[in-house]
Amino acid sequence: MSETRPISRFPIPALDDLPPDIRARIEDVRERTGFVPNVFLALAHRPEEWRAFFAYHDALMEREGGLSKADRELIVVATSAANHCLYCVVAHGALARIRARNPLIADQVAVDWRNADLSDRQRAMLAFAVKLATQPAEVDEQDLERLRAHGFDDDEIWDIGAITALFALSNRLAHLSQLRPNDEFYLMGRVPKEVYERLTGP
Repeated sequence: MSETRPISRFPIPALDDLPPDIRARIEDVRERTGFVPNVFLALAHRPEEWRAFFAYHDALMEREGGLSKADRELIVVATSAANHCLYCVVAHGALARIRARNPLIADQVAVDWRNADLSDRQRAMLAFAVKLATQPAEVDEQDLERLRAHGFDDDEIWDIGAITALFALSNRLAHLSQLRPNDEFYLMGRVPKEVYERLTGP
């Protein structure tokens, strides 16, 4: 597989030209995953915004307790699909497959979360997230009460909303930049790691 189009409409700085902290983070990601997700490069021409975006991303997506990491990724997939964001559906679909240990779930959620193989609790979570993503002015106390009825506490409800909000920003930046998903994302979580590495390696 090879990338034939530019990854962004906007300039992509050379790694050597980036501030040391950003370069170190990108190199760490490449070492752990074998490639650099295009979003890291596409946002890097605005270093202060890069730092702010990834600080909030990490605070929401990597925090301990509350929602499972798989559920957080499913929120991103469902709301990004509602916002027609190819990059976030593909990239976070890969993470959802890995974190849920389920090669099918991300595609199901992206196409029709209502009929995906989810628990009632997860379906309530995604119903709220998608409503907030697409009809934010219509979210009311009854929506929160439905979440509480499924066992979500206020911290978890905040997480659902904050993840939805952050990725509404991410979706719109991806549309603005015409951000291209890395080819590597498409196989992640679908085939065994050794097969994936053989297919994507040099």
